[in-house]
Amino acid sequence: MNKVDAFYLDKTRIRAAFDRAATRYDEAAVLQAEVRSRMLERLDLVRLAPTLILDIGAGTGHGARALMQRYKKARVIAMDLAFKMLLQTRRHNTSWLPWQRAPSLVCGDAERLPFQDGCVDLIFSNLTVQWCNDLDQALAEFRRVLKPGGLLMFTTFGPDTLKELRQSWRAVDGYNHVNSFLDMHDIGDALMRARLGEPVMDVENFTLTYPDVYRLMRDLKTIGAHNATAGRAHGLTGKSTLRALESAYEHHRRDGLLPASYEVVYGHAWGPAQTAAQAAREPGEFKVALSSIPRRRGP
Repeated sequence: MNKVDAFYLDKTRIRAAFDRAATRYDEAAVLQAEVRSRMLERLDLVRLAPTLILDIGAGTGHGARALMQRYKKARVIAMDLAFKMLLQTRRHNTSWLPWQRAPSLVCGDAERLPFQDGCVDLIFSNLTVQWCNDLDQALAEFRRVLKPGGLLMFTTFGPDTLKELRQSWRAVDGYNHVNSFLDMHDIGDALMRARLGEPVMDVENFTLTYPDVYRLMRDLKTIGAHNATAGRAHGLTGKSTLRALESAYEHHRRDGLLPASYEVVYGHAWGPAQTAAQAAREPGEFKVALSSIPRRRGP
């Protein structure tokens, strides 16, 4: 199996993991909540009055709710690969007052968005695109659905994410145990290939600490971040293997705690000057929506 194949992500496995994690996700998603908060703060620097917002990888719906509170006139669509995550979004929204709006819910894949061209003013995606097998395909889809001048704002993980866990597993066996993450510069290049305008990238590093490696792995399981790569070990992990992992991770202990590093990549870019459909039209050609044509009612 070559390196590319070994890190291919099984979407069925990803969906199942996040479905199982949905009811307890918020208990352990501390980093995800912090990064989401910082993303929302960055919107303060952007002059935007969206009418339709798409939250890709909406999880349990906290981002969608914050976006609705920020942009009170906008419709927000919360989309996630895992249906049970969307059920949590709906459950959270039952606490809203009757006059408050709730987001629309769509179960879908970021690499095959179920939306028409040029319909979205803002795409907001927090720590989701690392679950895509083909970043170019995902970004092409983002560009396709953005309105001219629409904004894409997203975060993902960089290659230093969980480096201690990756290194420790490498000392134990030759299987994949941690996903492969793209460098910020490679993501920037992908934005350029997608012909998204004025891309801006930057990075923040976070470190979470744990008393032992088992607590770290429990948190990863709680948020649904299972190993979904094709090169993973198939079958149960034995006690001797876990003890070897524990021993290897101990080399990283500092001040009595084990670190877990996360490299968070922030990106934003602007949609095309015109939609793909507009760009494809021949000179003098125009299109009319079927809904605008009166229905003939008989001879």
